[in-house]
Parts: sequence; structure tokens; C-alpha cells
Amino acid sequence: MLITGLLAKIGNVQALTARGITLSLGPRTVLRGVDLDVGAGQRVGLVAPNGVGKSTLLRVLAGELTPDEGVVTARGAVAHLTQETTVEPGEALRAHLARRTGVARVVRRFDEATRALAAGEPGADDAYARAFDAWTAAGAADFDERADEVCERLGLPAGLLDGERTLSGGQSARLRLASVLLVRADVLLLDEPTNDLDAAGLALLEDHVLGSPAAMVLVSHDREFLARTATAIAELDEFTHGLTVFGGGWDAYVAEQASARRKAREEYETYAAKRDHLVQRARQAREWSRAGVRRNAKSDERDKNIKFARKQGAENTAGKASAVDRALERLEEVEEPREPWELRLALPTAGRGSQVAFTLRDAVVSRGDVTLGPIDLTVGAGERWRITGPNGSGKSTLLAALLGRLPLRSGERGQGASVVVGEVDQVRASFATDAPALAVVAEATGLPEVEVRTLLAKFRVGADAVLRPARTLSPGERTRACLAVLQARGTTCLVLDEPTNHLDLPAIEQLEQALETYGGTLLLVTHDRRLADAVGVDHTLDVRTLAR
Repeated sequence: MLITGLLAKIGNVQALTARGITLSLGPRTVLRGVDLDVGAGQRVGLVAPNGVGKSTLLRVLAGELTPDEGVVTARGAVAHLTQETTVEPGEALRAHLARRTGVARVVRRFDEATRALAAGEPGADDAYARAFDAWTAAGAADFDERADEVCERLGLPAGLLDGERTLSGGQSARLRLASVLLVRADVLLLDEPTNDLDAAGLALLEDHVLGSPAAMVLVSHDREFLARTATAIAELDEFTHGLTVFGGGWDAYVAEQASARRKAREEYETYAAKRDHLVQRARQAREWSRAGVRRNAKSDERDKNIKFARKQGAENTAGKASAVDRALERLEEVEEPREPWELRLALPTAGRGSQVAFTLRDAVVSRGDVTLGPIDLTVGAGERWRITGPNGSGKSTLLAALLGRLPLRSGERGQGASVVVGEVDQVRASFATDAPALAVVAEATGLPEVEVRTLLAKFRVGADAVLRPARTLSPGERTRACLAVLQARGTTCLVLDEPTNHLDLPAIEQLEQALETYGGTLLLVTHDRRLADAVGVDHTLDVRTLAR
């Protein structure tokens, strides 16, 4: 969506301001009292667990959702590029880019204003001036030339923009990147812009983000991207639904967040210990007081002075209990820190399996514009492989050939008899169906539906989602459901193609830890630089060495 207004000026002027944003969707509060300031040239990384409301907040900032309370003020044009894009039926890719970048919208308004001006309609002069300013600011005048240049720079095939064709995963990623490079706005809201990008694409994106004068809010699971680009981190709290901004970038945020959590825990423990001590003192004083009163009542003591002294002692003890109660009331309460949801992921193995997991002998395989081979490859049991290469170079094609999903043009393929494969594919294809998510997981795991519900709940796929068509799950829900299947099944081989796409940061860290201890064969495709560094492999295979 594109909103036009006054051009943002570089300096101390805030290009985007949100004050007191509160929003509920049905009975669920998503945002409460959110404040955010983003100046021109500032880049705020927005983080939170999946499903907490990051994308919703972006929609509010873009003006696509009206909050229940609060106001958003933007100086200049605001562009919101969502994480999932759909090419509409019959839509050429050039038209898709124009729509996604907001150019198509301002062109329509400019054409309408031009016709109104020619017809001499009242107020047409002012409307035409505003439409012309928006048309100019969006870069509509030279959009076609820029689109051709950007696509050529990204290595997309000539003629791709003006025809209809099925895109590979790599081409789709580059098309999404093209929209980021083409959009012109004073405020840029990017939702998961790094998904599926290869090293070259990430470098282009980072250079563009760092060189842009726009104010930016970036939602990304890529820790390295945030570390290189973000000037501040805004954390959306899943319990309070408020926003806390940490200055200094990603690494400073990680350190400050850990320190803040440690301090909050220490303050609560200090408070709880003092509270418990006072409660115990008050209880003990009351018990002593009651015991003294009972002893005095039952006593045969005839001396009035002694009986009076004992009574006074019991009353004094009761008075001490009251004093402790008052101290307890004056004690400033410290709320116990709530532990955020955590994905507890385990990747069980079904034994070692066959000594050889997969073989390709003199194999040639083709898909689209990619041809690999002849390939001679042996993947042994327990070996850990990382498959690398630029987008569109054939990583997913090689995996499909190894798994037997893509017929070979020539050569032979072999798979160990006792190999049990668990897979997270790049497009999460097993959930691209109208069948309920519950049924998809039940079929994949062999578990009864009651246990599937429990399993998916542990992976934060709730009761309201499991009965929906699987294809309607959010990208994060689909990925977590795939991981749930892996946890429920013992495997001898994991095939993971961009497994961190749409996962939140704590879940990615859990995946890293689970892969450290996984004892089976691993075939990994990832452009997540920190995941690649964290997961040790025995072999790295660049598919460009296999291309014809």
C-alpha cells in the first residue's frame, strides 16, 4: 500500500510516528499502547515470536488497518512489502511489480486526475497536482526502464516480465527482491525480505537498505541481516502486547535483553524472598499469640499480676503480627517475569539405517532452465552435507533427484533400503492442500487425532488452526507443523531446504541445538549465515560444479 503526504526530510524529523496504538482482533488483544518513532535513514528491526503481531503492526503502520485507539503519522510515501506475494491469474510479472511497489495505484490515480482535469471538473487542478506529485515520487515515469535494469541485474531471464510463466523458488525470491529495489518511498515497511535469498541477493538487499535514506521497519528472522542493517530493535511483547525499543542494533539488543531478563528475575526473587519471610513471621507471631491466649485461659494461676502479664505478652505478640502485616502491605509488589513460549524441539533418529543413504551414478537431471550432471555422488549414513549455490542454480533440483521425486534424464539413482527420510521442503508442499492441517499431520505421523492436537499445540499451531485447510496456515505455522512431524517420527535422514524461513528467532536457535545432537544423515540447504556457521557439516557441495 502507498500513502502520500509531505516528503520526509533527513535530519531529526520523524518520518513515521505511532502513538498509543491499541488493536484487538475479535476477543484477542494484539497491540496495546504501542509507541514508535522512526526517523529518516533509521532502520528498526521488529522482533517477536511468530503469531504475536509483527505483520499486524506493519499493516497498522501502513494504514491498511485502523487501530481501535491511537494514531499513526507518516511524512511522505509509505510502502509496505509483505512477506508473501501472489501473482494473480493472467497478471504479467511487470504488472505484478507495478502493483506490489504501489506504482500501479498511483498511475491509476494520475490517469483519473488527468481525465478530470481535461473535463474541467471542479477541484481537478488540486487533485491533478497531488496525483502528479505522487506519480513522480513513486518513480512511475521510468518504472519500465528501471524494472528491466533491475531484473537484468538480478539475473532474471530476458522477457520474463512481460510473459506468464511458472517461476522457480529462486526466481520468486529474486522477483521479491526486485520489488524492494524498485520501490520508492519515504517510509519502507519490509516483512521478511531475506526469505529464500542467496548470498548475492542478501548482499544486494543489505547494500540497498544501508544506502537508502528512507525510514525503515524491518521484520526478519535473519540475525546476521539484522546485525548488519538495524540501527535499533523493537521488541513486541507477547504478554503485554506493548513495544520496547532497544537502541544500538542487534548485538546490543541481545546483550541488553539478556541483562534485562536477568535483572527482572533477580528483582522478583528478592521481592519474593522478602514477602515470604514477612508472611512466615506474621504466621508465626499469630500462632504464638493464639498459643499464649490458650495457655492463659487454661492456667490455674491465681496471681492476677502473673495472669495479666501473660495476657499482655500474648497481645504484644499479636501486635507484632499486625506490624508485620503492615510491612507486607507497604512492600512494593514486583510482578513475576513470565517465560515466553519456547519451541522444545527434538529430532529423534530411527537408528543408523543403511550404510549408504543415497547414490547417483552418471546421473543427469533437468528442471526448467537447470540441467545438472553427469553426477557421481555417494551420501553415506550419518554424513552431514550442506548444498550451496545461488538461487536458481539447482539446489532443490539436486535434492529432488536424490529423493527420487524428479526422474533422471539418464544414469542411475539408489537409496538405502532402511533409509527413513524426514523433510522440510522449501515451499512446505505437504501443506499446500485443502485437507485440514490435523489430517495432514495425522497421516504423516500415524498418530491419532487427539495426540496430533497435543503435538501441534506444543509447536504453537492452535486449536483454531488445525481444522482449517492446511494451505491457509500462516507461513510460520506451516514451518512449525513440518518440524512437529519430524519430532513425531524417527528418521535416519533429514532433508532441510531453507528450514528457517518464517521461523521466529527462538525457534531457529532451538533448531540449531536439535541439529547439533541429531545422529542421522543431514542434507541442508540454507542461506541463513548464522545457522550455517552453527551447524557442523562433513561436506559442502556447490551445485554449480555439477551444472552442464
